[in-house]
Amino acid sequence: MEQQRSKSWLPGFIALGIIWGSSFLFIKWGLLSLTSLGVAFLRCSIGGLTLLLFALLTKSKLPNKVIEWFHIAVVALFLNALPGFLFAYGETHVSSVMAGLLNATTPLMTVLVISLAFREQRVNINQGIGVAIGFAGIVLVTGALTGLSANDWHGIFALLGATLCYGISMPYSKRFVSKLDYSATALAATQVSCAAILLAPCALLGGIIHGSWNSKSIIGMLALGAIGTGFAYILNFHTIRAAGSAVASTVTFITPVVATILGIWLLKEKFSYTQVIGGLLVFTSAALVQKRVQIFKRG
Repeated sequence: MEQQRSKSWLPGFIALGIIWGSSFLFIKWGLLSLTSLGVAFLRCSIGGLTLLLFALLTKSKLPNKVIEWFHIAVVALFLNALPGFLFAYGETHVSSVMAGLLNATTPLMTVLVISLAFREQRVNINQGIGVAIGFAGIVLVTGALTGLSANDWHGIFALLGATLCYGISMPYSKRFVSKLDYSATALAATQVSCAAILLAPCALLGGIIHGSWNSKSIIGMLALGAIGTGFAYILNFHTIRAAGSAVASTVTFITPVVATILGIWLLKEKFSYTQVIGGLLVFTSAALVQKRVQIFKRG
């Protein structure tokens, strides 16, 4: 019985990796009809409504203090609003495969931010090596050694900017939000709803739709919003509570694989051998900075 209970998180964890790995495909589909701002705004709006409805059904109490909303809004900005736009914008210039691979640099960015701004966590020598390996992986994934096409660098910097935002949000959330005395559902609902509110003025001014709706864009946005930005958070919090944050963070090893398979299969995107090598280096970097493997035992 204990063994069964200890593995109860595994189906949800696998589902989460598939859902977040599919998000890069859904973004591509959403961009068929929507602007980058439109994709970001609608995914957060649909996700926020989904989570608020779930919070209502489960009678989860939402935060009621201004300072709590402020901290959650900061996390929403860097974890949802800005990355939501930057990933959508990035995918107007590069493939979903590259977006999925560069998403795996999130642990690298988190360590960089912690080392510069959140000094309470010391970065050891193994993590430092992981950062160096991660940058080598980025060079290979992006094709920087062989030359980039005229506009690719816009997308690449946007994607790296998105993972940098993730790197900022995670230690900030750990310090100011994760300790708040509210359910995971309440915090997630408040966070994603804040992101939608933050994006609303920009989306209305910059434009939401650039073309007519089609079946792919509708399916893409509903899946991206309700599942990828809504229920995925519930699965993530379930994994954290059942297996711990360390295990939950390894989802970054699954999402790029799913994104690559779907990009090649459904979008007919190209995938070079240098990206394979670069992706493996990025995975190695993630393992080192997350302290899953060690080169030096006393790093």
